[in-house]
Amino acid sequence: MSQAILEGIRVISLCSGIAGSAAGLQLSEAGAEVVMVEPQNNPARDQQALFAVLNRGKRSVTLNLENATDRQQLQRLLGSADVLLHDFTPAQARVHGLADEQLAAGFPRLIISAIGGWPQRHALANSVPHETLILARLGLLDEQPAHRSGPAFVRMPFANWLACWLCVIGVLARLLARQRDGSGGIAHTSLAQAALVPMTMHWNRAQAPTPAFAKGLDKHIPIPLHQCADGRWLHVHYSPDKTPWMAAALSELGESEVTRLNALWPPSHVAPNFGANKAIIATRPAKDWVEHFWQHDVAAQIAAPFGDIYFDEQARANGYVVEVDDVQLGKTLQPGAAWRVQPPARIGASAPLMGEGNAGLLEAVVEIQVPQVGPALGPLPPLHGLKVLDLGAYLAGPFACMLLADLGAEVIKVEAPKGDAMRRLERIFSGTQRGKLGVALQLGDRQTEPTVEALVRWADVVHHNMRLPAARKLKVDYDSLKALNPKLIYCHVSAYGPSGPRADWPGFDQLMQAACGWEVEQGGESQAPMWLRFGVGDFFAGLSSLYALLLGLYERDRSGIGQMVSSSLLGATLLSMSEAVVLEDGSLTPVAHMNANQTGLSDTHCMYLCSDAWLVVVALQLDEIQRFQALTGDQPHAYFAGLTREAALAELAARQIPAQPVLEAQMDAFLDSPEHAAAGLHAHYRHAVYGDLQQIGAFWDFGNLPLSLRRPPPALGQHTKQVLESLGFASSELDRLASAGLVAL
Repeated sequence: MSQAILEGIRVISLCSGIAGSAAGLQLSEAGAEVVMVEPQNNPARDQQALFAVLNRGKRSVTLNLENATDRQQLQRLLGSADVLLHDFTPAQARVHGLADEQLAAGFPRLIISAIGGWPQRHALANSVPHETLILARLGLLDEQPAHRSGPAFVRMPFANWLACWLCVIGVLARLLARQRDGSGGIAHTSLAQAALVPMTMHWNRAQAPTPAFAKGLDKHIPIPLHQCADGRWLHVHYSPDKTPWMAAALSELGESEVTRLNALWPPSHVAPNFGANKAIIATRPAKDWVEHFWQHDVAAQIAAPFGDIYFDEQARANGYVVEVDDVQLGKTLQPGAAWRVQPPARIGASAPLMGEGNAGLLEAVVEIQVPQVGPALGPLPPLHGLKVLDLGAYLAGPFACMLLADLGAEVIKVEAPKGDAMRRLERIFSGTQRGKLGVALQLGDRQTEPTVEALVRWADVVHHNMRLPAARKLKVDYDSLKALNPKLIYCHVSAYGPSGPRADWPGFDQLMQAACGWEVEQGGESQAPMWLRFGVGDFFAGLSSLYALLLGLYERDRSGIGQMVSSSLLGATLLSMSEAVVLEDGSLTPVAHMNANQTGLSDTHCMYLCSDAWLVVVALQLDEIQRFQALTGDQPHAYFAGLTREAALAELAARQIPAQPVLEAQMDAFLDSPEHAAAGLHAHYRHAVYGDLQQIGAFWDFGNLPLSLRRPPPALGQHTKQVLESLGFASSELDRLASAGLVAL
């Protein structure tokens, strides 16, 4: 068997939350040895299914960090390690001897990734690091639509899963930088930064916005989730009007009735006959409709119950569902790796028994011999010098390439002379494009082939998320580009994965939420399903593709060989279902369901409406629950309704019950906040059209290595001439291509 990509890398994990534990899982499945350090009576083990998935393939060491002898044992382990993951607050880390400066002094080659609640330079860095509290304080619960007015509880722990990917990307970027610089350092992220990832689409502010930029995308735009004749719900992406059944039904209704039905609903930006579509879809069962739409290349998915996807043929064909014999749960179906590289992901065996590695690991620690480090090359971004060709559109591909630019890569975005399809949604487009040079040229035309070939020869990486049949038609598939540049790392994001019957099908974030059960869960018990507005599947897929890409680069540094790597919307979204697994008898382990009012999972993990505004309580520990019940009695809703939010929060704080205000309408407040600015969460630059442009800022803190957040999103064709002339094309040739409509200058 070939050597796994991260074989020889040792990771010490001191993580109790989903984000850090899942990050350890990703590193383990890329070949690293991951040692989880846990306390006796680890409460994370109470969530058996989640623990089984997140910790498979790892080794367990039990240490009590309150004990000086055990802290010394931890220091010995760190001397043998390449990477430390932890989710302590800065104050907790210092108490345990794990502050950044303490670790840097003792372990100069160690890479340290802390996943806090907030960035370490933020005023809230030492507050309780729970996702719901952070979403409330940022105002993101108000960004999610509900079946009623007001903010909504968010069922999926999406910030934890995004933070997992940010963490491992930061670690891989640091490993690559360590090969260049000879030293380790920090690669921190946080749940708050992860929660802000999807808000790049929405929280942008411009000095001179166009009407389209100023409009943005309102959270109340109707989402095409339609109830069918059998009571099941179907999510349809884009207009189904040209499919035979729908076209015939629209014709039979007649223009006036179609107009009347459409008028019952607000206008949809994806379906001009939204109301009529809804009435027509109600006449047939969901299975009939989805098969009809699939036959006619319309992207659609039934909103399935949580867990059904484990039995899906496409998920199994791509290894997104794997069989694991767990020491506690027996034979299980679990989420598999969301990415593909060569050598492939190594699916670990059962999660370890507590402390099974104590004797072998603590008695046989061999410290890494630290080589002499030469003169520093200067404060270069982690991926300085990497050259990236971005051929993507929509969200997943462009967002991944934007983060490569943030990390210091030189990124050239290629789009058609008429513009990326997302340019019509200007604020969303801008949120995935900063840091890039913009080139507008027509792919697939014989006259532009020399320019495309020159760009491919220039690049280290090509990244895109178009369907592979389209890539082959445009001659930008892997086989075509590998012939031009054998060392190329070619990264592709698909909808359903590279294998199986749906390998080349269209798919979107909403459809993966439907397939994986998250729309049913977000709707609340006995309510209609609801889309989680944050586009999480796109961002999961984009970030997981970036992890695969960096693994490919790390492997190329060793082997000298390029390769195609990939991720998908389905695989990355399915991984977020790790809180439930299928047992040998075919049953799904229990999951917590949101209440019908979309306010929470229980009385102690819930939003409450006070006399003037909303707050959220997250009392999960037994002592917190007891104090909450003593305060509110058996009628917590009535208790909070009788108090102002300020008074209620004061009562909760006095009893050390975790709570936060559920802030609303926060975009301007966020972009005006000096606290957020001080933590690096703002970015400013001058845009060619919008003037001063303000966006969400850094997703990592690399300490001594800077990020690159200075270049605004490109205007259409803004850098075509500059880039192509630098590759040797004469101005006269570019003018000729422009006159033929093949480039935009």
